[in-house]
Amino acid sequence: MTDFCSKRVSETARNFIEAERRFGAHTYHPLDVVVARGQGVWLEDVDGRRYLDCISAYSALNQGHCHPRIREALIAQADRVSLTSRALYNDQLGPLLEKLVAYCGAEMALLVNTGGEAVETAIKLVRRWGYRVKGIPKDRARIVVAANNFHGRSTTAISASSVPQYRADFGPFTPGFDLVPFGDFGALEAVFGPETCAFMIEPIQGEGGVHVPPAGYLEAAAALCRARNVLFVAEEVQTGFGRTGDRFAVDHHGIVPDLFVVGKALGGGYYPVAGVLGSRALLKLFGPGDHGSTFGGNPLACAVASASLDVIVEERLAERARERGAQIISALRAIGSPLIREVRGRGLLIGVELTTPARPVAEALLNEGIVAKETHDLVLRIAPPCVIEPGEAALIAPALERALARAAEGAR
Repeated sequence: MTDFCSKRVSETARNFIEAERRFGAHTYHPLDVVVARGQGVWLEDVDGRRYLDCISAYSALNQGHCHPRIREALIAQADRVSLTSRALYNDQLGPLLEKLVAYCGAEMALLVNTGGEAVETAIKLVRRWGYRVKGIPKDRARIVVAANNFHGRSTTAISASSVPQYRADFGPFTPGFDLVPFGDFGALEAVFGPETCAFMIEPIQGEGGVHVPPAGYLEAAAALCRARNVLFVAEEVQTGFGRTGDRFAVDHHGIVPDLFVVGKALGGGYYPVAGVLGSRALLKLFGPGDHGSTFGGNPLACAVASASLDVIVEERLAERARERGAQIISALRAIGSPLIREVRGRGLLIGVELTTPARPVAEALLNEGIVAKETHDLVLRIAPPCVIEPGEAALIAPALERALARAAEGAR
């Protein structure tokens, strides 16, 4: 027996946890739940206990667990062909690209596997635009990013980060990034210069603590980009495909970005699919051999992504996220606990900032049948799948209220 498992964990679950910890690198700090099944918004552990999922694999499960339509598309395509590489055409990529660019209001897309890969792709593309179109001197292009961002774990992504843990002992870092405070338009305007090629931003910072920008900030930033000949890049890996109550988080602000960075929910919880989308003029700056991925745009991924998009549109996931998000936020704000400092968010991307560490509260919620995860120590993120029903959504606030009451009692 080891000391990392809570007392509520069975011997069966403990064995799975110990095997993972013994043989796997400790790059995560999971809650003590060993999942065996998932359906819709519900998870079941190896002991048959059920939990309402308020993590959604960080927005990769907007359509819920094991959506039957996406599963059927996966199985049908797996029986035909799964991988060709881009050395050949396949009968799934073209139709998906047409559907995806229409959904996003773009003209062209480049598919890769993960959100981190898509961020790297966007960085390469905006730098090339800076040199070939804007005329920035060679190797001088700069990208402005917001402090407290999360654009992935690659060396380049952490080079654009201000979070010490993401960067500790991983240098030297990739140059070319300028950090400004999230939501500070004056700082943004001051840092733009002749060598600035792009401003890349998460319209809502999810991993950073569910921070929503001040009113008018994104609109002003987009206008500044147009005035200064700088590309506006919407990094919507976590906020896209209905999560915030619209197609994308920038839609709440009436912004059409020069480049979308997408991922997570595009794979429907079954297969990693990500990409960048923009104008034909921008995407055609890449030629054969300039960029690529063996698995990017593979037939299996495309079949899954196509079904995932159909579910998002036909099941009105954006509208449902808007309605259920308003319900949950209202109920959370009505909790009278002194441990809650603020409830913020949009749609079904909700952050509850506490006056006490969020991890013990997340652990207490397990006893209430809710899985939710802390971020940045004091924030509990509430982000169930967009298919959540009103009765299921109504379970969250009372469960949190009980968990907070126990936390307050324990503090005394």
